[in-house]
Amino acid sequence: LALYFHIGEREEKCIIEDIPSDTLVVGNYKVQRWDIHKHDFLESAPGLGMFVTVTSPSGEVLLSKLYGPQGTFSFTSYLSGEHIICFQSNSTRFAVIAGSKLRIHLDIRVGEHFLDESTIQAKDKVNEVNVRLEHLIEQIHHVTREQDYEREREEKFRKTSEETNSNILWWAIVQTLILISVGIWQIKSLRDFFISKKLV
Repeated sequence: LALYFHIGEREEKCIIEDIPSDTLVVGNYKVQRWDIHKHDFLESAPGLGMFVTVTSPSGEVLLSKLYGPQGTFSFTSYLSGEHIICFQSNSTRFAVIAGSKLRIHLDIRVGEHFLDESTIQAKDKVNEVNVRLEHLIEQIHHVTREQDYEREREEKFRKTSEETNSNILWWAIVQTLILISVGIWQIKSLRDFFISKKLV
């Protein structure tokens, strides 16, 4: 997932990531501050840091840390489901004067370790193949976990659909019985009325 978004200097912005359990998540970000004179975003935002907070589906805080104007954060999911990742600048200025607009460039990798190319190049070819093979095996494990998670979600959705269809069927049967009962009662009432008036 690679994206960028704009936030105010003291504003908090959150994104939701649906992540399988036991999965490593690594995020890279960079903050740019709007320059009024140049009418453009500056390449760096010196003195400005970012609070990064990650909350699990159960509400547990997995990560809460202050980083610089650009950095890398990582966490491991323990539960499958929607994880909330929030960003907020560490600006100490009052809300009245903290009017700067910030642009956050964000790159999130789910279930993937970043390969350090310089480390790989420094080793001989055998070690390079070894490292790449380990990375490939890790990717296979991630794909397997992702498929298991998707199967689990699909099963949950199917169960919900079956329960909904069952409820609709029973409700239709109940409605039909009510309509038949009301119809029989109306026929009986009309018959009794006609008999009492000696019309039949």
